[in-house]
Amino acid sequence: MRGSTASCSAELARLRAALSEADAVVIGAGAGLSAAAGFAYDGARFRENFADFIERYHVTDMYAAGFYPYASPEEFWAYWSRYVLLNRYEQPPGELYAALLELVRGRDYFVITTNVDHCFQRAGFERKRLFYTQGDYGLFQCAKPCHEKTYDNETAIRQMASRQSGLRVPAELLPRCPVCGGPMSMNLRCDDTFVQDEGWYRAALRYERFLEEHSGARVLYLELGVGYNTPGIIKFSFWRMAAENKNARYACLNLGEATAPRELGARAICIDADLADAIRWLK
Repeated sequence: MRGSTASCSAELARLRAALSEADAVVIGAGAGLSAAAGFAYDGARFRENFADFIERYHVTDMYAAGFYPYASPEEFWAYWSRYVLLNRYEQPPGELYAALLELVRGRDYFVITTNVDHCFQRAGFERKRLFYTQGDYGLFQCAKPCHEKTYDNETAIRQMASRQSGLRVPAELLPRCPVCGGPMSMNLRCDDTFVQDEGWYRAALRYERFLEEHSGARVLYLELGVGYNTPGIIKFSFWRMAAENKNARYACLNLGEATAPRELGARAICIDADLADAIRWLK
């Protein structure tokens, strides 16, 4: 174990016990989980895959590059097709997600995540136990939007990534809405145009029902790599639900940001350690 994980061995032991005693586990996953799994959006991984974009546009990381004001849709989709290909279709979820799946295999669990890289489903987690609240790199929507429907984009993304030249994609490959003929966009929650389609609402309902069915049970709310960009979706709701259910426990694993409300007392487990090391230790 690395030093940070070794120093948390007592809390990790408490978490292992809480896992074994839980009637149900609700996993709340943020960007820190995928970062620990190797999906870094900056540094060497960014430079290796986007050196030409860095040279021309002086962008500093994948996230910032996604919001760069590209001069044309051909340039915009040159970046985004490469970005989605890398983070949604090419790089496998890796050992961390596999280890996490082993921790909950055979248990009654549900996952709510703000991540949009689809790693949980690609790693083998049951689709009916997943709620992606903020969208999916693998989906297009009408940019307006003129209707509430999303579309799988793998074929289009692969074509644009393979045929781009000079940091542009051919104009004929630009994704167009099949209803209004206007431009398509990524199905990501970044403004009020985000489409919550039928699949989104079905997943939200399954999550709500899971919480209702386990109200008052020994639930472990397991928060992994969740920061404070959108704390109301996972962190604050986990705090509230754990506080309302005296049989519940709350665990926060987050390097540098492992905190819990004082009101939860001994029912809170805070582990300030590398997520990959901590999950491997638990497994």
